[in-house]
Amino acid sequence: MSEKDLKKANKKIKELEKKLEALEKQLEEVAAEKQDTFEQLQRISADYANFQKRTPKQIADSVAYEKKAIIRSLLPSVDNFEHALSHASEASGEEALDNIIKGIQMVFDHMLDALKAHGVQRIDALDMPFDPNLHEAMMRRSEPDKEDNTVLEVYQAGYMIGEQVLRPSKVIVNKIETEQPAEDTTETAANTEAEQETEATKNNKQES
Repeated sequence: MSEKDLKKANKKIKELEKKLEALEKQLEEVAAEKQDTFEQLQRISADYANFQKRTPKQIADSVAYEKKAIIRSLLPSVDNFEHALSHASEASGEEALDNIIKGIQMVFDHMLDALKAHGVQRIDALDMPFDPNLHEAMMRRSEPDKEDNTVLEVYQAGYMIGEQVLRPSKVIVNKIETEQPAEDTTETAANTEAEQETEATKNNKQES
């Protein structure tokens, strides 16, 4: 091999060595990225496992908290019932009856306030147009002095929470009966007489 060919070979070897070093460097970078990705996946997997463990407890704690809040808001109603019964037992006659009525009204008003505090509202139904989304018709009654399809009476109040219906109002709905037009007896009689004359004419022709 000549000296010129030897130099070319050495140059080629150096170029290949440089390419090999570059490939080895890229391989190390890929391996490092792979390890980093693997560690990230491990952390995500661990976080997800912890999340799955925490979520049921958080839901249970949230439900328990809401239960306590609702029950706590209703306790004053129980106290009012107790006070009303206590005062009624101490009084007599009309005074006892008045105390009972006032106590029941107080409890009722407080329970409505407690429901409102939790986003619950009564559905307006009386004298309102019947709405099948909010009302449930129990029966129909006819009152000509009121609009057709109007709620005449609320049998059981309905309630909503936000935009959702908890229970529709059970109502009695107005139904105006429309009168059937009277039959024109004059026209009917005339038609009947004409039919009879036609039938008589046919019979006479057949006899002839």
